[in-house]
Amino acid sequence: MSEITKDTTIGDILRVKPAAIPLLMEIGMHCIGCPASMGETVEEAAMVHGIDSDDLVAQMNAIPEEA
Repeated sequence: MSEITKDTTIGDILRVKPAAIPLLMEIGMHCIGCPASMGETVEEAAMVHGIDSDDLVAQMNAIPEEA
């Protein structure tokens, strides 16, 4: 995966960029492994948690692949 977008699902992020898990947990996404969250997009997850999706995408893309 070259870049995470607002349309990337949480499940895809967990598979291709597990280094983003601490960020997701830090912002309150404690149920990142739940079946419902796996198909949720970054934009949908951000909306549910009251977070700006553009900021979240930027933060995740700033995390090195091998962090």
